Formats: sequence, C-alpha cells, structure tokens
Amino acid sequence: MTEIIGVRFKDGGKVYYFNPNGVPVQVGQHVIIETSKGIEFGECALANTMVDEMELIAALRPMLRIATEEDLKRVEANRQNEKKAFAICQEKILEHKLEMKLVEVKYNFDGSKILFFFTADGRVDFRHLVKDLAAVFRTRIELRQIGVRDEAKIMGGLGICGRPFCCTQFLNDFQPVSIKMAKTQNISLNPTKISGVCGRLMCCLKYEQDAYEDLLKDTPKLESLVETPDGVGVVNQVQLLREQVKVVLDQDPDTPKLYHKSDIDVIRNGKGKRPPGYEFPVQPPERPPAPRLVQEPRVTPAPVQEQERQERRENSSGHRSRRSGGRSQGQRRDRPTVQQARGTAEQKPGEKRQASRSRRNPGGQAHSTPDGKSGTGQGEHSGSSRSHRRRHHRPRGHGGQSSAPKTEK
Repeated sequence: MTEIIGVRFKDGGKVYYFNPNGVPVQVGQHVIIETSKGIEFGECALANTMVDEMELIAALRPMLRIATEEDLKRVEANRQNEKKAFAICQEKILEHKLEMKLVEVKYNFDGSKILFFFTADGRVDFRHLVKDLAAVFRTRIELRQIGVRDEAKIMGGLGICGRPFCCTQFLNDFQPVSIKMAKTQNISLNPTKISGVCGRLMCCLKYEQDAYEDLLKDTPKLESLVETPDGVGVVNQVQLLREQVKVVLDQDPDTPKLYHKSDIDVIRNGKGKRPPGYEFPVQPPERPPAPRLVQEPRVTPAPVQEQERQERRENSSGHRSRRSGGRSQGQRRDRPTVQQARGTAEQKPGEKRQASRSRRNPGGQAHSTPDGKSGTGQGEHSGSSRSHRRRHHRPRGHGGQSSAPKTEK
C-alpha cells in the first residue's frame, strides 16, 4: 500500500497524484510540488489516501513542503508579472503582424520559465517573436498553441443553460463528441443549439449517450414492421425516454396510435421486405349487416281498381269540358271548310258589317252566308273567327298567285 495525495494546479484542472512523504495534508491547503517542468505551486484536492501499488501507473514525485506565507507572496508577484508580460507580448505580435490570438500568460513558480498560450487557424512562424520576448524578459520563453476548447476552458463563461462552463468546473479531459450523438438523442441539428461558445459540439451531449444507447437496444427503429394488439403496422415515431412508439396501422393509416414497446412484437427491425415465412394474422370475418324490413305492396281488389279507373276517367272528361268553354261534346260544331273560309274572307265591306251585327244579335237568329247556308250567331262567330285565323296561313303558289281551293271530301 502506498500513501498519495491529489493536487490541482489551476481551478477546474486535472488532479495529479504525488507522494506526501508522510506529511498529513488537508483538502484546500497549498503545497509546493516538484514536477517534470520544475517546481510548481498547487492546491490539495485529495487528502492522504492509501492505494494499492498495482494501481499506480508511474513512480510518484514527492511533495516538497506545505506553502508558507513567503510562497503565497511570491505567487501574487508572479500574477502581477503575468499581466505585464501579456501586454508586452500583444505589442510584439502587432509589430510582427502575426495572425495569432494571445490567450494567457503563465509564470513558473520560481520564475525560471514563462509560458504564452495562443490560438491560430494554422501554423505560425513565431521565431522572431520568441527572440524579442527573450531579450525583454531575459528568461526561458515558451509559446504553446492551444485549441478553441482549451481557450474556452481558460477564459471561462456561461453556457446556453445559464451555468458556468462544464470544462471550467469539473471536466478534466475533453471527450470526443460527434453529430451522431445528437441524432441518437433526437435533438435538433441546428448548429446554434448544439454548439457551445467555443464553436464545437457541446460536451454535455456525451453525458446521456450511454443511457440512450441502452434504450436503443430493445426499441424498434423507424419504419419497422411490428405487430400490435390492434393489428400490423409500421413504426412512425420513437420516444426513447418514454419507451413508447407511434405506429401507423394498415387497417387505419390515417390515425396513428401510441404503444409501449413491451406491448408490440417486432417483425422486421428497420426498413426492408417482409421476412420470409411470416404470415400476417387472419382478421376475423366481418358480421353480415342486419336485414332490413321491406314493406310489402298493398294489393287492391279488382272491383276497387275498376272504380278508381272510372273516377279518373270522369275527372279527365270534366277537365276537357272546362277547357272548351263549358260546352258539351254534342254542342260542338264542325270546323268550316276551306271554301267557307274563303267565302267569308272575300265578302264585301257591307256584308262584313251585317255579319258583325248578326254576331251581336243576342237572340241567336239565323242569317244567310255568302254560300247560301244558314246558321246560328254562335256558329257564325266561331266560323268567322276561325277563317280570320286561317287566312294568314293559306298556301300560296309560285309567282304570287294563290293556289286553287281544295274541295272538301
């Protein structure tokens, strides 16, 4: 068994393990540590703990001492020098017109080395810059290029969730994050929603990825053919956290239904054809519709039918008598022939006046016609009116002469 302590050199940084040499150290105390880069000032993050030697990867470096008041003053002086070195380095970068962004300046505890952290899109030739900085500070100079994630971790800030960056709070290493994680978790692929301040995918996408992968193992994919209590259908939507799927049934494709994944049987996982040997369940036969009651036609006895036909015949004859002016069939007169109509049309004006007076005669006395026939005033009035109506329709021969009158048979 070996005794160790955990030391962190900056806020939110990685914890490194050292040999305390039997000195008890409490969490939060400042200690002076010997590292591969020289003597460093750190803070205890893990108190004295016994671990198995088999768990140690490499030999532990020793802790020199617990920090004193002089060590704390020296650390404060180094922080003031870092601010001055940052301003001087910015001026030198502008003089050399280098496309680089200075992020942080870090002094070693004993002042034997100064580290300059910067970001750039590509490679930068800063050899002349190093020479100028070494001439100014007269110590060892080191320029280190870092990524945008390391820049966000050093600068700090607030994320879109409203909390400080995870990398500045508790993340020791950056885990790889891919766009596939966002697709698995059914998150919108809008870059502004899944990217952090650094411009990369948010580290928190990695937190729940293992849980989603476990749920996906026994959840059908989209377009899967499944068998539900209501019939066979295709998966249209998957809700992983609720463990539910929305299925479009073959019987009712317009109304998708929601089922728990334990209530369905997967026939085909994902897109594809129907698996060989599978037979769709036979649907129960539909019940025949209930018989409709048909009313039988009423049978009318023969005497009653004969009586109804007689009444309809009498009604129709009554309508015809009303249309003929109230005269019966025996009182009707035959229509005048064509010769009578022509004689009436060719009578003289004096004869016309006499005929009109005879028509106005209320007694209905008989009067003579041009062809020698006599008749009542009512019949003459009927014949005259019909002749006037017919003379406009007399057939005319060629050349404007009227054709010969037809003889009545």
